[in-house]
Order: sequence, then C-alpha cells, then structure tokens
Amino acid sequence: MSHPTVTVRIRDALRYAQGRAAKLSRTQQLELGPDLFIRIAPGGRRFLLFSLDGEPDNATARAVAEALDLRDPQYGWHQGATLRSLTVVEAGSEHVPETPGGGEGNGETGA
Repeated sequence: MSHPTVTVRIRDALRYAQGRAAKLSRTQQLELGPDLFIRIAPGGRRFLLFSLDGEPDNATARAVAEALDLRDPQYGWHQGATLRSLTVVEAGSEHVPETPGGGEGNGETGA
C-alpha cells in the first residue's frame, strides 16, 4: 500500500521537529534538500546542519535559526571524523556538539 504524498512548508516541518525534540527529549533529523540535513537537539534550542558532500552555508543556518525562533543564535563549526557540521546554539542553552552520525559512531543523543 502506498502512502499519499503530502507537501508541507519547510518552516512547518522544522517547527514540528523542534516541538518533538523538546517534547520527547530526542534528536530529530530532517532532510532539507538533496544533500542537506538538520539534526535538532533535545530541547529544540540547538541544531547542526551537515552535508554528506561538502559543507552547509551560513545563510542557510541563519534562515533555519530564524524559522525556529532562536534568540541570539551562536554559530560555529564541529569537525567530526568524516564530516564538518555547522552548529547553531541559542545563547544560554547547553552546548554539546555531536557529529551527524550521533557522536563518533553511536547514532544517538542530540546536536
């Protein structure tokens, strides 16, 4: 049985994932484009962007931070074993960077 295709605005998908991250205290991951992914950390106030082939750009990170209503977002980079991720953390929220695979190989926790 096939499921119907549903089109949603990216802002709505981001906010839904942010709400799940806060409610469930679990990382939420979305594919934003053909080679662009976001991991929203538990709590929903920090995230990382990564690409499997290249690096995400600052303009995208700013647009996502705005869509998620982050106050005073702080931008940085995290170098994992194989990928470099752009990190965004709301000022005052706990910052525990994580690689896209979940922290050097375990597949769990948040951004």
